[in-house]
Amino acid sequence: MAAACNPSFRIVVFSVQVDHVHAIVEADDKRALGRGIAGLRIRSAKSLHRAFNRTGPVWSGKYHARALRTPRETRTAIVYVLQNWKKHLRGVSGIDPCSSGPWFAGWQEPQPYPATPSPVARPRTWLAARGWQERGGGAVAIAERPSTERSRAPAR
Repeated sequence: MAAACNPSFRIVVFSVQVDHVHAIVEADDKRALGRGIAGLRIRSAKSLHRAFNRTGPVWSGKYHARALRTPRETRTAIVYVLQNWKKHLRGVSGIDPCSSGPWFAGWQEPQPYPATPSPVARPRTWLAARGWQERGGGAVAIAERPSTERSRAPAR
């Protein structure tokens, strides 16, 4: 994930699901977003092909993008991305090991920082760096779960 980041495209939070990836990214503009997603797809496909000694398509070619505009909306998205595994796996607790959660600095409960380098970029926008916490509802509790209600906001 970190290798897919560049000055105009940054992955700041992610989680790997069974058949897709959730991510919150910052991009300077639509072109940077498109190029960043394309780079992520290529890098991850090459890595998976090397790891599993295989070839062929990895991604369907589709992705869903939605601009986050408010601190509350951003916090809700962060909770959704980092805690989504709790909606699908019963009885799990703690931090999703298939996410950037171990490196996430916004947990309510202090967590030991992993010795390995962070797989995500440090956010540069106020909204992703501090706004979601200062004006969106505060730090995320480890026990917090995403809402079960579907968002009524239009997709982009």
